[in-house]
Parts: sequence; structure tokens; C-alpha cells
Amino acid sequence: MKKFIPFGVLIAVIILALVFPSVDVVNIKDSQINSGDTAWLLVSTALVLIMTPGLAFFYGGMVSKKNVLSTMMQSFVCMGVITIIWVIFGFSLAFGDDMGGFIGNPGTFFMMKGMLGNATWKLAPTIPLVLFAMFQLKFAVITPALITGAFAERIRFNSYIIFLCLFMVVIYAPLAHSTWHPDGFLFKLGVLDFAGGTVVHMSAGWAALASALYLKQRTEKAHAPARISYVLLGTGLLWFGWFGFNAGSALGSNTLAATALGTTTTASAAAAIAWIFFDMLRGKKPSVMGACIGAVVGLVAITPAAGFVTIPHSLIVGIVAAVVSNLVVIWRSSTNIDDTLDVFPCHGVGGMVGMLMTGIFAHVNVNSANTTGNGLYYGETHLFFIHLIALVGVSAFAFFGSLLLLKITDMISKLRVSPQEELIGLDISQHDEEL
Repeated sequence: MKKFIPFGVLIAVIILALVFPSVDVVNIKDSQINSGDTAWLLVSTALVLIMTPGLAFFYGGMVSKKNVLSTMMQSFVCMGVITIIWVIFGFSLAFGDDMGGFIGNPGTFFMMKGMLGNATWKLAPTIPLVLFAMFQLKFAVITPALITGAFAERIRFNSYIIFLCLFMVVIYAPLAHSTWHPDGFLFKLGVLDFAGGTVVHMSAGWAALASALYLKQRTEKAHAPARISYVLLGTGLLWFGWFGFNAGSALGSNTLAATALGTTTTASAAAAIAWIFFDMLRGKKPSVMGACIGAVVGLVAITPAAGFVTIPHSLIVGIVAAVVSNLVVIWRSSTNIDDTLDVFPCHGVGGMVGMLMTGIFAHVNVNSANTTGNGLYYGETHLFFIHLIALVGVSAFAFFGSLLLLKITDMISKLRVSPQEELIGLDISQHDEEL
């Protein structure tokens, strides 16, 4: 009976699409939709999407050869599953009419209602609403994909599908609404998250730590990376796509987008060099893997700050994040926590460093939308302490919420593969394919 349930869900989706075709046209008088802004967001949306295949290569190259395809598939499947949820009610949960400051009304944009015509999002008046929805979808897609590096090589594919659906609804959507909706709790508190350091990377990082603790250690921990060339390719795609991630979050083709592109470039470059130089300081040889990991950590850390700090300060963000994440990787390696690809030290810690750095270096001259104030470096404490409080709250919500979802998923469908399936490898045991 269980094998019919997934396809039955698709039948239900077809019925919903027939019943709710969403053909109503919304026409707003004196529309501000701008062709230049629209063109840039179309490009940015495509750039952010390519980050998920990039992540697949980044993670796939790090695992053992017998688990490359399964690891990559865990990223790719998010592009399908999350998109369906987003179209039906996910976008509404994140950006629909506010319900208590923590979640949106699922009926606001149900089945993409109100997307035809010249409707716009209230904070993005120069691009079509449907484009804003699709741009935000790509953020929702990559977030659960980031978590997969923590439980790689030991999770059942069917159970993973259930978990990512629950994570999207229970963790991601409330954080996105709270942080980016003008009526959201964190937004009104004054928390600054330009492109997802809190919503994307901290939530994924803490969920990764919860997953590593819940699923416990792999049977075989030591292995050589399958393809370091895949890691290089994945890093390149991630860095390339991240310009859409950060510069696109300006929601227009403007000077703020240019600033975000600049800070993104410099933070990642500085972090890549800082990672390998710190390794050399510890007596290690500079490695390709280290440079790639460092670059990604820099991208993660600058994400919340990209449109709020200057380019010189982005260098500091990248260097500090690389050193701190490297130290946390060293600490994690000395414990029994089997975070397979160090998602928590890189994404979770990187996101937290970026959030705190935003509270230190943000300046209102960079972004006039920053009404909270300047950072700690400029002698103001308000923004920094707000970020500190939010960091603790978001961390607790993402970590304990994810633990609960893992337990619920395990009750529905066993999370971990059998020792025999793990020994064979997930490529064969879960997908009947080989690299």
C-alpha cells in the first residue's frame, strides 16, 4: 500500500490544479514594474537555481564512491518536491497575509492565486509577484538540500523525502515569514538578513547538527573523497550562482545589487585564502578541498550582511568566518558527532558568524532600508544585541524543531538504512544505480 501513496499525492496535485486554475487577473493602477529590475531578477532566479546542482557536485565529490549518486540525488530531488509544495501553499506560508508574526495564511496565494496581471510584492514593487515567488522558491529549494551533507551515506531516500517536506513547512516557512515579511516578528524586531544567513544557513546548519546526533555515526567513517574535481566544479557553480542569491536579493537592478555583488566576491575570496593559510599555520599543506570549503564558508557568512556592510568589511567577514569554521571543524573531528560533510561548522557556524558580523559592521549608508541602526563597530549597540537575541532564538527553534521532525519521520518511515545497505552503498541500495 505504501508504494501507492507518493503517486497518489501527485494525483491529488492534478485534481487541485484542475479545481484551482488561478486564472484571475490582478491589475494594479499606476504599476511600478520596471523592465530592468525584472530582467535582473529573471537572471538571478536562474542563478540561484544552479546553486542546487552545484551543491550536488560539491557534496557528491566529498563522499565515498558508492554514495556519490545518492548524495547528489538528495539535492536534485529538492528541486521537484519543494517546488510542488511552494506552488500549492508554501509561498503563502512564507509570504502570505500575516498570522501572528510567525506564519503566513496558506490561502493567500494558494495554487499561485493572484499571480496573473501586474500584481507585485509589497517590498518589491518593481518586479511581478510571480517572479518574486519563483525567486524565493529557489531559496526554499536549496535549504533542505544543504542539510543532506550531515546525514549523507546513511539515510533512506523515502524517509528523507518526508523529512524535507516537514522541514519546509515547520521550520523554513516560519523563519522566512518572521524574517522577511514586513509583519514578521523578527522583521519588526529589526533583525537584518539580506539574503538568508538566518533563514537558510542557520536553519540548515542546526538541522544538520540535529540530524547528525539523531542518526549517529556511520558504520564506516574513514574514506577518501570520491572526486575532488566534483568539489571544484560544485564550488564554481555555487560561487557563480551566489551572485544571484545575494545581489538578486536587492530585488532590483540597482546600486545595492552592485554592492552586494562586490561584498559577495570579496568575502568568498578572502575566506578561501584564509582557510588554506590557517591550515598552513597549523602545519598542513594547502589543499584544493580546503580552498573550496573556505570559499563556500565565505559565501555563507556574507549572505546576511551582503547588502548592509561595505566591501572592506566584507574582507573581515570572510577571514573571520573561515578561521572560526575551521576551528569548529577541528573540534567536531575530536567528538563522536558524525556530521559527514561538516554542514554545521560551515553553514551553521558560518551563518551565525555572518549574523553577528552584520550586527557589528552594518551601516545605514550602505542600505537605506536599514532602519535598525548602525553596527557595534560604529558605536551603536542596539542592532548587535537584537542579532544576538535572535541568534539564540532561531538556533533553539531550528535545532529542537528539527529533532522533533526527525523523530516524527522515524515513526512514519525508518530513517536509517540497515548496516547491510550502508555497507553496499546507497547508490545501489536506494537507487539501484552505480557511478
